[in-house]
Amino acid sequence: MNKSIYICLSPDLVHLYDLKGKIVVIVDILRATSCITTGLAHGVRSITPYESLEECKSMKQKGYYIAGERGGRKVNGFDIGNSPYSYMEPHLKDQKIAITTTNGTRAIEKSNDAEKIIIGAFLNLSAVENYLRLQESDVVILCAGWKGHINLEDSLYAGALALTLESEFHYTDDAVLVAKALYKEMKGGMLHAIQNASHAKRLKKFNVIKDIEFCLTHDRYDVVPVLKNGEIVI
Repeated sequence: MNKSIYICLSPDLVHLYDLKGKIVVIVDILRATSCITTGLAHGVRSITPYESLEECKSMKQKGYYIAGERGGRKVNGFDIGNSPYSYMEPHLKDQKIAITTTNGTRAIEKSNDAEKIIIGAFLNLSAVENYLRLQESDVVILCAGWKGHINLEDSLYAGALALTLESEFHYTDDAVLVAKALYKEMKGGMLHAIQNASHAKRLKKFNVIKDIEFCLTHDRYDVVPVLKNGEIVI
């Protein structure tokens, strides 16, 4: 095993990792990376991430649909919020979307030094696993968390992915050990566990339990979204 895997549990810790030459897997289960994966699987042409609301909003004038979320709510004046079901709409097929979210797009922006950036979700867990097995580069799983804080759902995904890859990747990072142990402990009751997590509690105020259940579905899509020239495509 010559390849290494690392888990960064928050974007605020990413400065501790050397991303050069590595593949970064961006994870924001509730709900940015789940939305991106769903949209591209349903025929959206590309999704362009922006950290800034204003930059994202300006893309409307260039013919993009604009998706904006802050604090779990859809931003006023934007076409799409942060529900994966919104990304299934037939009128979005072959269209371009510009997206900005509280945590997920920030994590992408902080990964610019990486050799490659891909999008991970439970929805495409096996597809990401199979993709990474074929690569020669080390991997950093970057959890978007919540405003710099670690969250449960992203950590569980990181543990699940690291567990599937443990026969081919070695690690020196205790975060991998912690995340794998967490996933092993909770995988049989993830919905119950995550319903008690801080971000899920925030989202429940917006009546999105259906979104939470959907975002925890394993292997619904066989796609691996990749950031190319600023756009996320498959």
